[in-house]
Amino acid sequence: MSNNSINNLFNDGEHVEDLGEGFRLIVSKSHTFGTDALLLASFSFPKRDETVIDLGAGCGIIPFYWLKGGCKGLVYGVDIQSEAVDLMQRSLSMNPLIQNFTPILADLRELQDILPAGKFDTVVMNPPYTPKGAGILSAKCADQIARHGTNCSFSELCFSAQRLLRFGGKLSVCLRPERLCDMIDAMRENKIEPKRMRFVSKNPVSVPWLVLVEGRRGGKSGLCVLPPLFIESEEMKEIVGSYKKTNEEETK
Repeated sequence: MSNNSINNLFNDGEHVEDLGEGFRLIVSKSHTFGTDALLLASFSFPKRDETVIDLGAGCGIIPFYWLKGGCKGLVYGVDIQSEAVDLMQRSLSMNPLIQNFTPILADLRELQDILPAGKFDTVVMNPPYTPKGAGILSAKCADQIARHGTNCSFSELCFSAQRLLRFGGKLSVCLRPERLCDMIDAMRENKIEPKRMRFVSKNPVSVPWLVLVEGRRGGKSGLCVLPPLFIESEEMKEIVGSYKKTNEEETK
């Protein structure tokens, strides 16, 4: 694609993130990504030919992380905001070799008429960190949807996930540690058993600011707590790779 054609893809306030290896992603001020999204993308990385979906995909960083890593199965990115889906669609036009990614404009609570039940191997979501009615509501609508539970509760997320997942399929999320019990309750209410968990902190002497959780639809009880992940570590450098983040800290 020529430089002029690429420039025509941008709206005001948007720019391209170079993801490395020829993968490029258009982001905006309202739909960008941070450390948390990269950690969730790595934590939930699917097998090569699995069918996977990101609910609340935003600019599409998690699907693009998977695609760059060699994911060859069907990949979907769902978002309720037309601006986010438009970003993903325009990013696709910049990456013509990607043939297995489909952006979808939809409310995750109403996917039953759009996507088949029981067909997905992996569902992920970077859900709003603040529950509805708590905290100071962001001024922008996009920020309200991303940061507050105005359009999606944990229970609604898990209900949608269990419908989409095959038996034994995985739901992976990232959230603030103080909301961990709420997420476990929501998973179990929807027959998704927490099976794997990892806390994330800046360094060994810092308290965790994020927790990654994976549950399996129909799984038996038994939780594996992985060693903590430190932002200031070689492992984190490998996860981030050549990605140029728009923010040094998490975006939520």
